[in-house]
Amino acid sequence: MLSTLLCLLPVSELRGGLPFALSQGLPPVIAFLFCISVNTLVSPLVFLFLSTLHRVLIPLKLYSRIFERLVERARQKLRGKIEKYGYWGIAIFVGIPLPVTGAYTGTLGAWILGMHPKKSVLFITMGVILSGMIVSIVYYLVTRLGVEALKIFITE
Repeated sequence: MLSTLLCLLPVSELRGGLPFALSQGLPPVIAFLFCISVNTLVSPLVFLFLSTLHRVLIPLKLYSRIFERLVERARQKLRGKIEKYGYWGIAIFVGIPLPVTGAYTGTLGAWILGMHPKKSVLFITMGVILSGMIVSIVYYLVTRLGVEALKIFITE
C-alpha cells in the first residue's frame, strides 16, 4: 500500500500518508490508526540506526571531533528550552504537521540531546497522534467543506 511507504518516508510521513489513504477511500478510523501505527515505527528504528551508526563511527577521530562539537553546540543552544519543555516539547514539535517537524526530526533531536530513548519514543508517539488529528481535521475541512472553509478557519 502506497500510504505505508508515504508514512515511512522522511519527507511525507503522516502529512502525506494519511491524506493519501483517505483519498483512496480507506475508512477514516482505519486510515488514521493504520497511518499512526506505521509512522510510529519510525522513532524506534531511527534511534536504533543512530545508536548503531554512532557506535561504529565514534572510534574515528574525525567523526568524534565533529560529533562532539556539533552535539555540544546543539545542547548549549537548546538546553534552556529542553529544561523548560522537556519531552512535552518534543511531542509538540512532532505534533505540528509542518515540513521537517515529524518523527524523524523529533527522534534525531532527542538522540542528539541525549534524551532517554524509551521516554522519547512515547512522547514522539503522542506527537504523531496529535499530528494525525490535525492532518485529519484539515483534510476533512478541505474535502468536505472546501478550501473556502479552510481559509476562514485559518484567518480567525
